[in-house]
Amino acid sequence: MVVMPSCSETLRTAGAMSAPPGQPIIMHTVAMETTEKLDKPMRRRLFLLRHGDVSYFDEEGRPYHPATVPLNHEGKIQAEAARVALAGVTLDRVVTSDLERSVTTAEIVVAGRGLTPEVRQELREIQPGRLTDIPREGVEHAFLGAFAKGINRDTRFLAGETFGSLQDRVLASMQDLIDDASWQTLLIVAHGGVNRAILAHALGMGLEGFSAWEQDPACINILDIDDVGQWLIRLVNFTPYNPTKIGQDLTTMERLYKQYRKRARTSQ
Repeated sequence: MVVMPSCSETLRTAGAMSAPPGQPIIMHTVAMETTEKLDKPMRRRLFLLRHGDVSYFDEEGRPYHPATVPLNHEGKIQAEAARVALAGVTLDRVVTSDLERSVTTAEIVVAGRGLTPEVRQELREIQPGRLTDIPREGVEHAFLGAFAKGINRDTRFLAGETFGSLQDRVLASMQDLIDDASWQTLLIVAHGGVNRAILAHALGMGLEGFSAWEQDPACINILDIDDVGQWLIRLVNFTPYNPTKIGQDLTTMERLYKQYRKRARTSQ
């Protein structure tokens, strides 16, 4: 049987071989400068959430105004799950869009922390136009192709705001937040389109990357950023209330179109 020497025996042997008789064995150590640097935070962390689930039409089929769409019952449960998931995270600052669904989600997530969500209009969802301005035969494509591959800065979301406008206001607001060195950990509660713009920018993909992401209700994304503006994406579209996405087969726009179709049928 072969017996391996212990670590201490190996060190003694190595020392005996290298030190002259009668001289103390000097153990050389690695300078701690690099280790000390690694002990300090090298990056700041952004927790990027989408608001909880909403119903864009009331029980009688009437559409809510985009600015006042509230969380539904399921959305409040999802926001509570996000609160539990982030309970161990120290947050320095909380920012949300000015739309009710994001403000409510943020208030649920940071409840009991003594933090007041800061409202930023620039982080509101890309604004749709009037659906009546879209030809009937083009409505389905307008919904299902809203975040599809091939969109550009001039493409309009449901006959409304352009994606270039969304990019400009969201990324300018993000840069303003990044330039503020007072926070180490930041929570942003925003929207599917807004989050896509931030994630695609972090990867240097621009609008070409829009179709590659899904942002489920109350999902959590984690991004780190260093002092030179280099992003590191750690987590995307995590839903603590449904980690393995069971039953989450439709995209946001497919679900929205399904709600729209149901409303159209009941109004006929």
